Amino acid sequence: MRIISVAGARPNFMKIAPLMEAFAATDGIEPMLVHTGQHYDERMSDLFFRQLGIPEPDVNLGVGSGSHAVQTAEVMKAFEPVVLAERPDAVLVVGDVNSTIACGMVAVKLGVKLVHVEAGLRSFDRTMPEEINRVLTDAISDLLFCTEQSGLDNLRREGAADERVFLVGNVMIDTLLKNRAKADASGILDQLGLATGGYAAVTLHRPANVDNPEVLSRLLDVLEAVQRDMPIAFPMHPRTRKNLGGSALAGRMEAMTNLKALDPLGYLDFLKLMSSARIVLTDSGGIQEETTILKVPCLTLRENTERPVTAEVGSNRIVGTDPENILAAYREVMDGRGREPQIPPLWDGRAAERIAQVLTERI
Repeated sequence: MRIISVAGARPNFMKIAPLMEAFAATDGIEPMLVHTGQHYDERMSDLFFRQLGIPEPDVNLGVGSGSHAVQTAEVMKAFEPVVLAERPDAVLVVGDVNSTIACGMVAVKLGVKLVHVEAGLRSFDRTMPEEINRVLTDAISDLLFCTEQSGLDNLRREGAADERVFLVGNVMIDTLLKNRAKADASGILDQLGLATGGYAAVTLHRPANVDNPEVLSRLLDVLEAVQRDMPIAFPMHPRTRKNLGGSALAGRMEAMTNLKALDPLGYLDFLKLMSSARIVLTDSGGIQEETTILKVPCLTLRENTERPVTAEVGSNRIVGTDPENILAAYREVMDGRGREPQIPPLWDGRAAERIAQVLTERI
């Protein structure tokens, strides 16, 4: 059984790593890896492959950046000849980036079974490009692997047949648990002069937050307040750095003497930074999940989440972008108020094994 697995952007790499390892260890599966090149920066791509032990891609499409339409079209144009040449039994896509839906459409239109890992997640916010990618990919997939109960509920409500849907756990948590000890050995805190539990970690990258100067200004209000209490470590996504650098907000950032604006970090350094933080402020979906496992308080700077289990049982709080609401939640965390977070079902480091087993039975 030949399976082409697709990785395109940084969030995909942590999900693909355990799948490739599980497939290599499973009799009857011949894995092949295609990297679309949607993220091509060395720190955002090559470094992750090395640190996570992901095998060298069999094919790198090298599509690079572009608008949503351009990027999706370029991935489709480059991926179709690969599928035609390799004639796989299935194409497996993960997550919700443009590469996910682009490769999914190519596979289905060529009559190849499509497998979606991390299926069923919904923010119910159609202004998010990722939400469109999620809904469309699930609609055309043959097998749907869910990380949490909400995924099952959403897919059933949308009419997916039960025999196509499986709750298997979270492959990104497989990667975190496997690499926790290696991350603990990272020297990133010493390099930055930070003490365990004595700083906040921040990430911002969503267009709704960083492309809108009004929203970004409100979030800087929050950072100004937090950095008066403790240092902030802020690994900056290229999109965020570009928007800040070209705006009137750059001076406000530079005036924050207790904020450390960093280049993007490798996986192990960032995992160490996140696991040792007193609190994390983010608009990332994956970080909501990772902080849940780490039991680090997380404030999600969005009005919604497609990963509700992180707020239902984990350490995550959805606080929006209003500074007053964010800082109220921040003070609750700093005062030690709140319930003890729990670990969601099946987030045990074996999701990829379960997926490999289902694939051998169903394809």
